[in-house]
Amino acid sequence: MFKIHLALSAAVLSLALVAPAAVAKAPPKPGPASAVLFWSQAQKESGFQDMEDHFAVHTAKRGGHVHPLPKGKPLKFKVDLGAGPISLDDYMAQEKTAGLLVLQNGKVRLEKYTLGYGPNRRWTTFSVAKSITSTLVGAAVKDGYIKSIDDPVIRYIPDLKGSAYDKVTVRQVLTMTSGVKWNEDYTDPKSDVAQLFTVAPDKGVDATVSYMRKLPQEAAPGTKWVYKTGETNLIGVLVTSATHKSLTQYMSEKIWRPYGMEKDAVWMIDDRGQEAGGCCLSMTLKDYGRVGEFMRGGAMAGGKAVLPKGWIAAATTKQAETGQPGHGYGYQWWTNDDGTYDGLGIFGQRLYIDSARKLVIVVSSAWPEATTPVRGAKRDKLIKAVVEAVDAGK
Repeated sequence: MFKIHLALSAAVLSLALVAPAAVAKAPPKPGPASAVLFWSQAQKESGFQDMEDHFAVHTAKRGGHVHPLPKGKPLKFKVDLGAGPISLDDYMAQEKTAGLLVLQNGKVRLEKYTLGYGPNRRWTTFSVAKSITSTLVGAAVKDGYIKSIDDPVIRYIPDLKGSAYDKVTVRQVLTMTSGVKWNEDYTDPKSDVAQLFTVAPDKGVDATVSYMRKLPQEAAPGTKWVYKTGETNLIGVLVTSATHKSLTQYMSEKIWRPYGMEKDAVWMIDDRGQEAGGCCLSMTLKDYGRVGEFMRGGAMAGGKAVLPKGWIAAATTKQAETGQPGHGYGYQWWTNDDGTYDGLGIFGQRLYIDSARKLVIVVSSAWPEATTPVRGAKRDKLIKAVVEAVDAGK
């Protein structure tokens, strides 16, 4: 499932010719940084937990209290990958899983680290960031910065006027059904996702906006789903434009501080200081879990609702068909017909939320490959093993 759509932000794809050794030695700089695609396995395992040492970031500050995650009944299970059950240790070693967290009813039933990762380190989200960026749109609607997601996107990003986005709504960008033509082929150096930050932007215009406003329309808005990392970056620009706050500032204000995240988060920025809305937000394993709990608990923080009534239900329900039976796409969340939903990122990142079981599962990984259906299927079996153990009362 989710074959090529575990997308890497265009901000990370656009300097593919930079040597990994050079990145490892260079001081942090703003701007795109696709060299992670060429890192060695050792560099992935180290670099994914200290992205701020390689790239310029903004910091989302935590607040003065921490949302508790008390210990629950330890969860015991094995994973059957098709050749008989194996231990969790063996699974994590085989699949280069750095961190695994299972929360049930807000309690820690499993917390395990490998690859030098630990509870005080951050790990990058890659495209799990998309789901958080879309959640900030909901917060901006609740706060009145965005009147309606049925507004035209050009109301909030005027530099898109006169482009294929003229008749596209915020909702259609959220669901990636804008009808704007886009090529997300990571193997094609001429694809849009590879070219986005390599083309010099128009003077005084955000780089993402400059590129996206030149794209042609291929379908009527709302009629065709195409995964577009560039559009999630547009969502980030939209939130910044509407709120007049950086994504990290707004996320800190709406979620990080009031909900009680344990550690600061960091978010990669471009050379204009704009966070890459589609990628590269880093946080601790337990704070990933708290994001899941925040969503599962109705997006309450500091005793107040952060999102409009009905937002989570709409965001995590199939709004668009993706061509994958049993699955769909909501507001930047991957939806499953059984009512569960996911935030997904390349190299094996997953935030799985099952509200019916009061279950949150976080998987942080350093897969050797960016995307692979084989490893994705194995991770599905891990999720299945957790769910079966929970159902069995183990």
